[in-house]
Amino acid sequence: TPFSCYKFRTMKPQSKYILKEILIKNPDLKSEFKNTRKLINDPRITKIGRLLRLTSLDELPQIFNVLRGDMSFIGPRPIVKSEIKKYGKDFKKAFSMKPGISGLWQVSGRNNLSYIKRVNLDIFYARNINFLLDLKIFIKTIAIILIPFNKGAF
Repeated sequence: TPFSCYKFRTMKPQSKYILKEILIKNPDLKSEFKNTRKLINDPRITKIGRLLRLTSLDELPQIFNVLRGDMSFIGPRPIVKSEIKKYGKDFKKAFSMKPGISGLWQVSGRNNLSYIKRVNLDIFYARNINFLLDLKIFIKTIAIILIPFNKGAF
């Protein structure tokens, strides 16, 4: 079910146009973006945005989504409509539950992983959801928040 996912803005307002220009001018970055849907040294991100992302504080407003019932604390990350096709026939299984503020993707390498790996982790989580897996994800999430450096957040 579509919903508005709250986050602190970490990118410049004109980020969509900046990305388009970057991908046209730089084939290496285009390849990186195609593979991960992210850029390691993304010029669209503001200075404060880098800090918010590194510490995962940009996700804090999603607690309102949890309180509203749109999200849970643990689950697959919410996606935008254009990403549905990446899940193929497994979309319904992967999103048979509410998306989470944290999930297996975030604690397994996050942005250091390809988008295909993210999809596979979401599907794995949906097929294997249980209390111990959620507890493991929760503990790893706390560790990443407390010691965020080099955990794939950018």
